[in-house]
Amino acid sequence: MKKRLPLLGLGTLLAAGLFALTFRGPRRRFWDRMTITGLVLGGLALAAQPPLRRIRFSLKGVLLGILSAAGLYGIFFLGDRLSRIVVPQGGEQIVEIYELKRIRPRAELMARLGLIIGPAEELFWRGFLQRGLMDLVGPFWGTLIGVFAYGGAHIASGNLTLVGAATVAGAFWGGLYGLGVPLSTLIVSHILWDNFIFLIAPTTKLEG
Repeated sequence: MKKRLPLLGLGTLLAAGLFALTFRGPRRRFWDRMTITGLVLGGLALAAQPPLRRIRFSLKGVLLGILSAAGLYGIFFLGDRLSRIVVPQGGEQIVEIYELKRIRPRAELMARLGLIIGPAEELFWRGFLQRGLMDLVGPFWGTLIGVFAYGGAHIASGNLTLVGAATVAGAFWGGLYGLGVPLSTLIVSHILWDNFIFLIAPTTKLEG
């Protein structure tokens, strides 16, 4: 089992590097880089963890995914308001995040988030990294380290609000995974939440 530690470390470094390139590159190509990052990290997870290739979706799991996405949306709806009070320039940072949806057509972004980016993040951060960490150091520490790794990967964005949001979302999905919720449920939750919070019913309305 300890033989997996170097792979987990290399995978984490790769993810940090790809996220840095994604957030630091030209803004107009952000979604292209984000999609490539998803393909690389998701592909690594599938190659390193054969059980991930056999994920199955059940009606119960899908319904739980819908409910969990709704719950996380509620958390972020309140968090949007709090961040404007607690974090200096929090409102500006939230708008900066939402501005990214104007780069590409809405239907295209829904496809990218639903077919590649959302599933890939769950496959890598929960199915590969957190699963490996839990096997090494136990559910509690494995989940905690996985959450901070996910949030930390977003530091390259330079957006404190985004880092906080990623950490909260990572704690939500990571906590569910640590409690035994199937990865298929988390994939459904991640896809729905991404699309609703970002494209369908954003917590912040953009002008223009």
